[in-house]
Amino acid sequence: MWGNLSPDQPPCSYTDATSGLVPSVSPAGEDAGPSSRDCVGRGQGGVPCLSNMSVFVTELPSCPLHLAVEDVNDNSVSLTWKAPEQEGSTDLDGYLVECCKDGTANKELVLSTRYTIRNLTSGDRLQIRVKAVNAGGMSVPAVLEQPVVIREILEHPKIRVPRHLRQTYIRPAGEVVNLLIPFQGKPRPQVSWSKDGQPLDPKRVTVRNGDRDTIFFIRKAERSDSGQYQLSIKIDRLEDKATIDIRVIEQPGPPENLKLVDVWGFNVALEWSPPKDNGNTALKGYTVQKSDRKSGQWFTVLERCPRPSCTVSDLIIGNSYSFRVFSENACGYSATAAVTTELAHIRKPEIACKPKKYSGRDFSEPPKFTQPLADRSTTRGYNTQLFCCVRAFPKPKIIWLKNQTEIREDPKYISVFNEGVCSLEIRKPSSFDGGLYTCKAVNPLGEASVDCRLDVKGKAGGLVALVALFLVPALGLLV
Repeated sequence: MWGNLSPDQPPCSYTDATSGLVPSVSPAGEDAGPSSRDCVGRGQGGVPCLSNMSVFVTELPSCPLHLAVEDVNDNSVSLTWKAPEQEGSTDLDGYLVECCKDGTANKELVLSTRYTIRNLTSGDRLQIRVKAVNAGGMSVPAVLEQPVVIREILEHPKIRVPRHLRQTYIRPAGEVVNLLIPFQGKPRPQVSWSKDGQPLDPKRVTVRNGDRDTIFFIRKAERSDSGQYQLSIKIDRLEDKATIDIRVIEQPGPPENLKLVDVWGFNVALEWSPPKDNGNTALKGYTVQKSDRKSGQWFTVLERCPRPSCTVSDLIIGNSYSFRVFSENACGYSATAAVTTELAHIRKPEIACKPKKYSGRDFSEPPKFTQPLADRSTTRGYNTQLFCCVRAFPKPKIIWLKNQTEIREDPKYISVFNEGVCSLEIRKPSSFDGGLYTCKAVNPLGEASVDCRLDVKGKAGGLVALVALFLVPALGLLV
């Protein structure tokens, strides 16, 4: 049996105030064929008066388009369709959704192109059709080709643990723990958390559950937050569980019982015990440092030593050393170190050494010039230097002469002798500074000398000749 999903409406009636005609409109159903309604007026004696008859024609809407099932679950069916191409001569009042279920029908008015039929039971078999309605009546129905069977659709609960949470999740103390774990299940499963079989402490852990995931949040992690957390999602009798292992780590404690075992040669042997507190994680090793008594600075000699013992080599003879050891884990080094209580003294070995007699070589040599002076010319007013090289042992005395006269303490001349190189600087020479210069080297084994000639030219000579060339003819014209 088909039934409208909206309350039954009485037939529409229209009254013409001028003619007194009362039109009669028959209700439109699934067999409604005419597209217009006739209104018949009656005169005296009930005889129809055709001359006063008024006819109102109302067009029906066309059939709704693309009726389809959007979703089916265990207790509802969702339908969608599109508006008809022609709405008729008046606006649409809505849609009638009709369903047939075991000879009964539910009725409800639908105003949009989407509707969900609820409160169904598994195993129902429904025939569904939709009609468009306006003031004139209902359109031809849009019918689903196949009946809709209500089946119990149940998606089994399943937790999808992220890859990084499938192993122990390690976080340093004081940092945030924020885990998002997706799951699946339909209808929405019940989510519950526990730690080591006990409910979570709401003061420490915040849990937010959604339709498809759950969020586990700890604002500031502590060592006490370490442990195994159980996540359970349940739909009726179906259940899935997962275990998240969280470990909160800290810096380790310092090693214990550090002591000097032996000192020999340039080497020192050290031993110690592991720390009492490893920071809730495995140690990566130990870092050993040394400090000599003279500088007081610490230097690293070994990093990540895997054993609680080591040998420190290449120490300096005569120095005294102290040592300290840090423990290290994934959080870093221990806040303090274990320090040796006694110093390690690297003593000099007692070795009797008898040096051989050494006969030194005699390097005595009389002066000999390896680079003589060179003749040169210079311009008046520009500083000039003379150079030569001499070899002798012991160190010779250097004497400079000009025209066979020794140059003594004269500020015009500066004499320098360095590493066998002799130099004489003549400051702003004039034409009187030209001549023969001699460098003489004298030591107890002998003497040697070299000569050169210096020519000093006037820098304005060419200009004077040029002026005279033009000035003499001019004087002749004046005479």
